[in-house]
Amino acid sequence: QAQLVESGGGLVQAGGSLKLSCAASGNIVTILSMGWFRQAPGKQRELVAKITIRGTTTYGEAVKGRFTISRNDDVKNTVYLQMDSLKPEDTAVYLCYADGVTYVSRMQYFNGDLRGQGTQVTVSP
Repeated sequence: QAQLVESGGGLVQAGGSLKLSCAASGNIVTILSMGWFRQAPGKQRELVAKITIRGTTTYGEAVKGRFTISRNDDVKNTVYLQMDSLKPEDTAVYLCYADGVTYVSRMQYFNGDLRGQGTQVTVSP
């Protein structure tokens, strides 16, 4: 069965940097896009960044110019989020996702979307 495993996150002072990673495991055939949403208390979930199978990237307005999403083609189905110049308002639970996933399980093909368990990012003033 396919799943996402997140790592990174933690506590950092304003102006600092953190790096998140998200790896899709299982017999993955294709993933159309991967990225992160974030959810802060009392706020709506918002897109942070995503990267498509073609390498096209999209960023939320709040993080443009400060965050960079990338992937390592040598490590399949793994994406990274480099977060620089962090601000207290970046504090949230960051949720990795993968859309348009095709994977094989018990000799059958499955299609669906995956969601990670979420990782806390806290930026102190």
